[in-house]
Amino acid sequence: MLRFRTIQGGLRLLGIRRSSTAPSPNVGHLEYKPIKKVMVANRGEIAIRVFRACTELGIRTVAIYSEQDTGQMHRQKADEAYLIGRGLAPVQAYLHIPDIIKVAKENGVDAVHPGYGFLSERADFAQACHDAGVRFIGPSPEVVRKMGDKVEARAIAIAAGVPVVPGTDAPITSLHEAHEFSNTYGFPIIFKAAYGGGGRGMRVVHSYEELEENYTRAYSEALAAFGNGALFVEKFIEKPRHIEVQILGDQYGNILHLYERDCSIQRRHQKVVEIAPAAHLDPQLRSRLTSDSVKLAKQVGYENAGTVEFLVDKYGKHYFIEVNSRLQVEHTVTEEITDVDLVHAQIHVAEGRSLPDLGLRQENIRINGCAIQCRVTTEDPARGFQPDTGRIEVFRSGEGMGIRLDNASAFQGAVISPHYDSLLVKVIAHGKDHPTAATKMSRALAEFRVRGVKTNIPFLQNVLNNQQFLAGTVDTQFIDENPELFQLRPAQNRAQKLLHYLGHVMVNGPATPIPVKASPSPTDPVVPAVPIGPPPAGFRDILLREGPEGFARAVRSHQGLLLMDTTFRDAHQSLLATRVRTHDLKKIAPYVAHNFHNLFSIENWGGATFDVAMRFLYECPWRRLQELRELVPNIPFQMLLRGANAVGYTNYPDNVVFKFCEVAKENGMDVFRVFDSLNYLPNMLLGMEAAGSAGGVVEAAISYTGDVADPSRTKYSLQYYLGLAEELVRAGTHILCIKDMAGLLKPAACTMLVGSLRDRFPDLPLHVHTHDTSGAGVAALLACAQAGADVVDVAADSMSGMTSQPSMGALVACAKGTPLDTGRKPAASRPRRVGSPDAPEPLARLSAEVPLERVFDYSEYWEGARGLYAAFDCTATMKSGNSDVYENEIPGGQYTNLHFQAHSMGLGAKFKEVKKAYVEANQMLGDLIKVTPSSKIVGDLAQFMVQNGLSRAEAEAQAEELSFPRSVVEFLQGYIGVPHGGFPEPFRSKVLKDLPRVEGRPGASLPPLNLQVLEQELVERHGEEVTPEDVISAAMYPDVFAQFKDFTATFGPLDSLNTRLFLQGPKIAEEFEVELERGKTLHIKALAISDLNRAGQRQVFFELNGQLRSILVKDTQAMKEMHFHPKALKDVKGQIGAPMPGKVIDIKVAAGDKVAKGQPLCVLSAMKMETVVTSPVEGTVRKVHVTKDMTLEGDDLILEIE
Repeated sequence: MLRFRTIQGGLRLLGIRRSSTAPSPNVGHLEYKPIKKVMVANRGEIAIRVFRACTELGIRTVAIYSEQDTGQMHRQKADEAYLIGRGLAPVQAYLHIPDIIKVAKENGVDAVHPGYGFLSERADFAQACHDAGVRFIGPSPEVVRKMGDKVEARAIAIAAGVPVVPGTDAPITSLHEAHEFSNTYGFPIIFKAAYGGGGRGMRVVHSYEELEENYTRAYSEALAAFGNGALFVEKFIEKPRHIEVQILGDQYGNILHLYERDCSIQRRHQKVVEIAPAAHLDPQLRSRLTSDSVKLAKQVGYENAGTVEFLVDKYGKHYFIEVNSRLQVEHTVTEEITDVDLVHAQIHVAEGRSLPDLGLRQENIRINGCAIQCRVTTEDPARGFQPDTGRIEVFRSGEGMGIRLDNASAFQGAVISPHYDSLLVKVIAHGKDHPTAATKMSRALAEFRVRGVKTNIPFLQNVLNNQQFLAGTVDTQFIDENPELFQLRPAQNRAQKLLHYLGHVMVNGPATPIPVKASPSPTDPVVPAVPIGPPPAGFRDILLREGPEGFARAVRSHQGLLLMDTTFRDAHQSLLATRVRTHDLKKIAPYVAHNFHNLFSIENWGGATFDVAMRFLYECPWRRLQELRELVPNIPFQMLLRGANAVGYTNYPDNVVFKFCEVAKENGMDVFRVFDSLNYLPNMLLGMEAAGSAGGVVEAAISYTGDVADPSRTKYSLQYYLGLAEELVRAGTHILCIKDMAGLLKPAACTMLVGSLRDRFPDLPLHVHTHDTSGAGVAALLACAQAGADVVDVAADSMSGMTSQPSMGALVACAKGTPLDTGRKPAASRPRRVGSPDAPEPLARLSAEVPLERVFDYSEYWEGARGLYAAFDCTATMKSGNSDVYENEIPGGQYTNLHFQAHSMGLGAKFKEVKKAYVEANQMLGDLIKVTPSSKIVGDLAQFMVQNGLSRAEAEAQAEELSFPRSVVEFLQGYIGVPHGGFPEPFRSKVLKDLPRVEGRPGASLPPLNLQVLEQELVERHGEEVTPEDVISAAMYPDVFAQFKDFTATFGPLDSLNTRLFLQGPKIAEEFEVELERGKTLHIKALAISDLNRAGQRQVFFELNGQLRSILVKDTQAMKEMHFHPKALKDVKGQIGAPMPGKVIDIKVAAGDKVAKGQPLCVLSAMKMETVVTSPVEGTVRKVHVTKDMTLEGDDLILEIE
């Protein structure tokens, strides 16, 4: 350390000589020279801050700008603006001294203000100004040199008797010197840029293993930011407060302080929140800090504004760290509490005026209240504060009493580039004390609306609400030690997300696949009047009061026929491809609750609606259930549960099925209709047990096929169904259902089957479900009711018939005046109701009336609603039902889908062949019960045969050579269970050959799914807002759920859009309203769509609440014709994407290299900050997709690891 002492002594003498020759306050030979024109050698908000001060003083202003800053606001705020650094890199343009001096000389500039950053602490720039005869608004070149050299400044501090942190005596020149220092003082240590601040080139090192990487990164950052990569190294003091003192000096030797600022809240050594004065600072410590600051300034004869920075350890001991010989970003808080305009003072001092002339004397400087500054940046706290870039689509600031805003690029349409600092706006709050200022700041931040780029506002709000912050006890580890600060409340961003969706549809067409070209009806359906107040009591009130068993007794004891309305699910699944949205269901739900309160239940959930809601409608199926439950509290809800498959098409671990039923019951589901597509008893029993353990009403459903009235149809005989019913009743079902998915029940079969079940189970409620494909549905249901059925399924008239359920109105009318009347009948007995218990008095008071006129109003609504879904309506390709269903046995919903598929595949003219092939495929597979998913297997095989021109005989003969659809192969393997009568041989053996076969219940061998681990994975991917319902959705449909979450993170809330807008988007010049929630309505007008830009985007213009909004939408068709860098797929762990936009400055691996988890792969630079991209997995680099100096957007694919 001998060398250190020598330099230290030499600098002490220098300081003494400079101090002794500094002019006294009474020196009169210095001349006052007014400044008439000021150029700011900077950009952004600090340039505008200085321009405003100059304008107030009557001084003309000049701006400079780089080629990348042509659209920046600072060049518009100045009286004159000139381009510099033509052809240079963005940062280098503002570091090009010759160009800046040339502009100053050519345009009559008197003085240059350097702002902060860039050249503000470069002595050669200050000297260049002096040599050109242009005043430098700051310290003299010599002082800038001394203070800018951190090592020399440190030596001067020691000479002045100011305590310092142990560190090197000069910039280090090698990694070896860093090793030596760490050996002497131990870890942690910190590298600092010798010629600049602001956190650039600053890296903390905790171990030898981190030393080389951090040295390289700090050097590179310092070189990029300041043009010099020199570093020095210090012992890192842990958990200090970062306190800085504002000083101001003139050319006459006067030095004063304007008290301190607390800048302890930092990340990456960059200040985030600054406070003046420092809270709870001991008065004696304040006195020492300010005294040492003035002493140090006098030591070098400091002129103009500057900041002396200190670290204060937990014992109250302070250490000098550096002098910033310029205006600081956070100078604003000092101005607020002292009422001193520092920029005015800087200019006046540069003119030659003394501090006393300006009325600035130490005894007059007083602290007035408290001020807090928050730096709002375009950074994403959820991703390690990675800079975000893009176009600001919306900007609305927080203002009001006690709030000051200093900004430059904060306006709608501003483009945030990766080339410069991420600061968007400085928000300064001033109040009488720390809590008051914090409250004002919180209010102001809450008023901000910034869309298009991520900001740190949610993080700042968490800081402002943190009790440690409010108590004023923070240190530099505050952010690191409070991980809850990163539990960010996501911005709703509803309006902008809606505009993005509408723009996407306007540019690219419907977001959901459209089977036929048909436009939605231009008019919305009319909702019938609904009485005010709660709806009348219904069967759900009985269920809640008496439980599933009491509910079943009430159903069985009821006089008259009960109805279940399928309009909310199976009807639109059959007719409209399951596309009806919750938006339209919610509209009519209150009417149903008030007018059909006597329904047995509403079937509104489960089956195909679950995944389709997420897959095509982009809405949460659980949210649908919750909202409908709130609107219809009095009628039981029924869902379709596919036994051990729950609402999926595959097998799940048993615990998933049980958890699904539990969560469904908690969300308002009442009756679980449990079935299996093969009537495979083990699958059904699991579903029944899961529904029962959840507390639901168990309705075991026997899937019907064949014809029990036809003696020649022996496989599915009456005895088969009665035997199956015995097993289900023995298992504890509350209600027994016949599920006739194809509408095969003829009146004679109804009488035989239902009558036999009623005789066998006189006390058990019987429920019949059928489809009206043949047109005989009403007759079949009437026959079932006559035979003893308690409940039958119907749909609103306009949603009935064809492949849907029979007509509600028709059935009500046909039953009227008979013992089956759906109205309340006094004491009539039901046919075949053997041993029916008398209804208890509370139940007898429940009216059973289904008014026919109300059915008509209900149907009228659905007739209008159906018009909205014209593109999905089966009548687009199918004009009527068909009695050939008795031959082909195609289920109603599948009949519609097959018709659509046949047309889409060019087989529309061959649909008759498809139906014939369906019959043959069914026989090949052993004559199956055909319900989802078994019906899909038969349909897949039928279309395979038609496409390949195969007859049944040819397909069976070539079974060993053909590549059958996957669903067929997996069925034969036993993945959905064992069909009645076993698998078809030798067809099965020919197809499977050596493929494995599943023995027993397919899901029995699956290990339990760890739902807690799944929840944690979802939190990591989608954030904290993960519900139990989300976990179940992800367990059932992992890919569909992931796509749904990604979609709704970009677009939404789509449930607030009417269906025409959802499907088609608005027309140009169309005006409409969107109600986000009660009391919050958006007024929107679609204005225009621009031509394609070079990025493959179109700009879509809207008027939102009277203000112009525009968004950029990628034209997907145009993008296919243009080349773009591939994006990393989030679901593929080996695909490494850019964590932020930026330039590739280093690639550390090549194809074929082995990499370990956490190993550095490449280095990105954005906004002068470097980020090391590390490997999330261990493996081998398959391909590198980037090259050095390539500019990337966020999520651009960097490399792939196997």
